[in-house]
Amino acid sequence: MADLNDIAVFVKVAQYGSFSRAAHSLGMPVSTVSRKVTSLEEQLGVTLLQRTTRKLSLTAQGRACYDRCSEPLAHLMDAEQALTETQRKPEGLLKISVPVIFGQNVFYEFISSFLRTYPDIQIDLFVTNLFLDLVAENIDVAIRFGELKDSSIVAQRLGKSVRYLVATPDYLKGRALPSKPEDLKDHRCVLLNGRNGEADWHLVSGRRSIDVRVSGPVSSRDFDAVSAFTYRGHGIGLLPSTYCDEEIKRGELIRLLPYWSSPEIFVHAVYPTRRFLPLRLQVFLEALKAWKSPLWLPLR
Repeated sequence: MADLNDIAVFVKVAQYGSFSRAAHSLGMPVSTVSRKVTSLEEQLGVTLLQRTTRKLSLTAQGRACYDRCSEPLAHLMDAEQALTETQRKPEGLLKISVPVIFGQNVFYEFISSFLRTYPDIQIDLFVTNLFLDLVAENIDVAIRFGELKDSSIVAQRLGKSVRYLVATPDYLKGRALPSKPEDLKDHRCVLLNGRNGEADWHLVSGRRSIDVRVSGPVSSRDFDAVSAFTYRGHGIGLLPSTYCDEEIKRGELIRLLPYWSSPEIFVHAVYPTRRFLPLRLQVFLEALKAWKSPLWLPLR
């Protein structure tokens, strides 16, 4: 198969009718242009150009080659320019996957501000706790909490989260406060991803850690529901600090076993590859890292 670069040089020579003018346009030495045209003729086994000291003209085969190649080459150059332009200017569709915890006004305001800053970017937002396949679903970036099991994706840490044991004063009325993690077995708990009304809570205090099997009347797969039932006094919840800090300050929730919490859980932006990131994704990642998000704690 003929070399595409040689074809492109030949087309330029045919357009200008001159090796020297084509060389000037391409930023190449005349000798290189002549060599590439000769190489193309040898690959094709035909003479494309008649050369004399005064004149350069296309042969019949040269005219046929030029007519068939010039338009497709122009399309390729247009495509290359269009792709290059997208790397100079943030634009196009950005597909983002976030967990359900992000389905609230504070995140929507962040997205709204981002769109105002970059009006040529469009966003397709997936709000789900499912770990979507980024490649199969053609998703540009996802925000994920906790351990990352897929080693093929690229991850940038954004922040961290920690969960506290909390309950309402109404729930605690008439009940003995837990004094150690094992006491949680005697309490009703609101569960995340519980099975058959039970769940295992992993708690840490300094270098100590413990796993406690707890049970309760309600379980859900997202923190909005877990926090809602905890706020309504249905039991002890293990909630992210961002879900309970203000309520603790107002006395609406009481933090239990204050020296115990979940381990630190890191928040990541993940995407399929670090090669040739579209500019729209680059600026979104920069905005995420700069955002003082109330949905996670800053990295120290």
